[in-house]
Amino acid sequence: MLGPVILAASRSDKMRRLVSAAPVTKPVVDRFIPGETVDQVIPIVTELADKGLEITLDVVGEDITTPEQASAARDAYLELIERLRPLRLEEGAEMSVKLSMFGQALEGGHELALANVRPVVEAAAAIGTTVTLDAEDHTTLDSMFAIHEELRKDFPQTGCVIQSYLFRTEEDARRLAANGSRVRLVKGAYKEPASVAYQDKAEIDKAYVRILKILMAGEGYPMIGSHDPRLIAIGQELARRAGRKLDEYEFQMLYGIRGEEQTRLAAEGHRMRVYTAYGTDWYGYFMRRLAEKPANLLFFARSMITRN
Repeated sequence: MLGPVILAASRSDKMRRLVSAAPVTKPVVDRFIPGETVDQVIPIVTELADKGLEITLDVVGEDITTPEQASAARDAYLELIERLRPLRLEEGAEMSVKLSMFGQALEGGHELALANVRPVVEAAAAIGTTVTLDAEDHTTLDSMFAIHEELRKDFPQTGCVIQSYLFRTEEDARRLAANGSRVRLVKGAYKEPASVAYQDKAEIDKAYVRILKILMAGEGYPMIGSHDPRLIAIGQELARRAGRKLDEYEFQMLYGIRGEEQTRLAAEGHRMRVYTAYGTDWYGYFMRRLAEKPANLLFFARSMITRN
């Protein structure tokens, strides 16, 4: 029941100020967001690589209000790519981007976001890696999918994200699987109305399995974004039934959650990618992590009580 409340708070400026100012917040945020600068996150990249884990990096920030801010977001990713170049990790370190950061919601936002994300995709390809376009709320998805299709004309490895709680996603999955796309499947972390999304956890999980079956049977590359042990086991079984080799799909989990399970899957030969966010505009990302799982909120509350 708390999930929708927390998601609503993620859009509240008052709650942003309150949470950001609380002394307890930073040490808890550090669990999910290991740094604010590229200098702080590069050692995390090498640490994870040394453990046999792959990584996708997200420069957090969504509340873009000017074209100049969108350009700054683009430049932050270009700086990140230059810092990754000497590590020679290739696809072991990819990028995840939210098109809202690149100006998607501004006037002429579709064209602006495409113009800003293209240099990032080009620079990523130049060092042997790629970019995945994150899904946001349902009103942005048609634009995101159109940009994804356009980028794939020159950079076919460009990935995208789909969310199992949306009614439209099974059809999106069929199209993407037929096109051979790289697709990350997640449950969904935005507050969506009942007119477009399942509200019941069991229904979201059932949809997740149906969609994963479509992706595994298709021509693309499925990326299983989940911490749920049952869904992870189902993903392994569906991959086996589809005859997929271990390098023909991957698991993805968030930095700071189920670290032991991440290393276990990697040790078994699975591709295991850790979604790692960094940056100063962490509030929206952090609140969605709390909303996704009661244990995360409990962790936050206990930390507050302990420090107080």
